[in-house]
Amino acid sequence: RMRLVLLSWVLLLWVSATLAEVLVQPDFDAKKFSGLWYVVSMVSDCKVFLGKKDHLLMSTRDINATKGGCLNVHMEFPRADGCAQVDATFLKMGSEGHFRVPALGYLDVRVADTDYVSFAVVYIYKELEGALSTLVQLYSRAQDASPQALKAFQDFYPTVGLQDDMMVMLPKSDACSPPQGSTLATPESHPSPAQAGDRVSSPGPPRDAPGPHFLSPLRPAV
Repeated sequence: RMRLVLLSWVLLLWVSATLAEVLVQPDFDAKKFSGLWYVVSMVSDCKVFLGKKDHLLMSTRDINATKGGCLNVHMEFPRADGCAQVDATFLKMGSEGHFRVPALGYLDVRVADTDYVSFAVVYIYKELEGALSTLVQLYSRAQDASPQALKAFQDFYPTVGLQDDMMVMLPKSDACSPPQGSTLATPESHPSPAQAGDRVSSPGPPRDAPGPHFLSPLRPAV
């Protein structure tokens, strides 16, 4: 039993050290990060993701910063029967650009790189169905990511142990329409985490489809 406890501590220390090496965008500005983003590519070592990644579609994030540095995030996922919508609060963890989202199983979220106007590389360490995994997403202000964005994404994910065959470029979909007037949002116009709480609203993806853990649902059958 003592050996099991020691092994658990070693694993915990290793995970902590690994996470500590993932840097956050210097001088991260949550207000500049607000607005509409497209999730144009993802890479993950999650077994569930790897089994479904070729059936995923491009989804969106409409982000609004709060006064406390947290993010209220509205997510939309195209699927066969329409558009699934999920709302969640990204809770700030100490430094700017560092979050957690317990409702989605996101233990550690970091905006690793962004220029605010065209792209962002988002690192997520998550728990899904009892298994821990790493997910990296490429956000783009446009559906077609720039060469600079793709390079930043492709340069980053190998540094956290992810490989090219774990990556997928997400096809476009018109199942979800971008929110009207989704540009930079005013933080004061949105509830704080204390008011909104850590939440996920319905309707969400059905049980047999990937949910917000992947931030993209199943591609509609052709």
